[in-house]
Amino acid sequence: MWFYDLGLMIYAWVVRLVSFRYPKAKLWVEGRKNWFRRMTEAIDPAARIVWIHVASLGEFEQGRPIIEQLRRTHPEYKILLTFYSPSGYEIRKNYEGADYIFYLPLDTPRNVRRFLDVAHPEIAVFVKYEFWLNLLRELRRRRVRTFIISAIFRRNSVFFKWYGGWWRQALETFEVLFVQNEESKKLLGELGFDNVTVAGDTRFDRVAEIAAHTKRIDIVEQFRGDKRLFVAGSTWGPDEELLIRLMNDNPDVKFVVAPHEMDESRIERLMSETEGGALRFTQCSPRTAYGSRRLLVLDTVGMLSSVYGYATWGYIGGGFGVGIHNTLEAATFGLPIAFGPNYLKFKEACDLVTLGAARPVADYEALKAWFVPLRDNEVFLQKTSRIAKDYTSRHQGATDIFLKTVFH
Repeated sequence: MWFYDLGLMIYAWVVRLVSFRYPKAKLWVEGRKNWFRRMTEAIDPAARIVWIHVASLGEFEQGRPIIEQLRRTHPEYKILLTFYSPSGYEIRKNYEGADYIFYLPLDTPRNVRRFLDVAHPEIAVFVKYEFWLNLLRELRRRRVRTFIISAIFRRNSVFFKWYGGWWRQALETFEVLFVQNEESKKLLGELGFDNVTVAGDTRFDRVAEIAAHTKRIDIVEQFRGDKRLFVAGSTWGPDEELLIRLMNDNPDVKFVVAPHEMDESRIERLMSETEGGALRFTQCSPRTAYGSRRLLVLDTVGMLSSVYGYATWGYIGGGFGVGIHNTLEAATFGLPIAFGPNYLKFKEACDLVTLGAARPVADYEALKAWFVPLRDNEVFLQKTSRIAKDYTSRHQGATDIFLKTVFH
């Protein structure tokens, strides 16, 4: 394990080195300063703790149904929530569903012992991944009930490599592994694990909750008016190049675009190159005259999931980079959706493509070929919408499976 620990120390040194130039790296470093003192001062040593760890914002949304159901059904527990990434922690550090919220310290043996001493969890829950070897080994040594939820395993991952022995051993920490699909269960079975439950993905429960309690957004309502609305979420530069052309080719449709990062140059390009006029959400007020303006840039966070509820079609960004963002937030409202070609690692996206409710697009011609029939054929639009909505409805229930197993 010495080279694992050495690798972590080198990683931490590099992050500190670049923190002067990169804001995310700086947040990563600053957020972990004095973590032990702050945790010791905050956490009640007599409390019964359920600890839930997530990597970032996407995994938080998967863990959120567990947290909120625990709140309702097991108030005797305090909930400790930890994040690895600043992009999750900084947005949700004031989340009211958890009692304590911190960054997870670096996975060194000393940090792990100190962390678990002060956190003293009765139950530990990891969301989807985050297999920290020292942490899992110490949880195993202390015999803390430990689980993983919404996990997916693939044959090309480290667990199935000749050098993956320590990671395979880490899996022995989990009392039950709650996985998303049968393929993951089969692969784990090949390694000798029979404590595997196919529960699905808790995000289906989360998006169902969002759809049932969607917020009214007056600005979006007034902007849309009597037109149909196309919402593009978590977009990057390559996505926006296609969307600008789509907006200019469809003057009878209104568009909301929510960039993944609030890059001013990209926002300016969106607004300047969209024919018919554009507005920024944060600059709108009750006195704003929307008129025939075609684009509303959603330059704020925490609202996208509700904005999908006003849409007729959706586009999910990220598919021209490392991978697409959350498709389920749009699909739960029955939106036909499109996204870039890099989607194959996302089970729900693959399912929606197979069912005909989603379409990968590699260029503008493909995007146009997907959109025009849905724009012009109401019967086809409604059929596609039902497929998307039915899919999200059928896959709910992972939260209940988890809770019934752990608290039987």
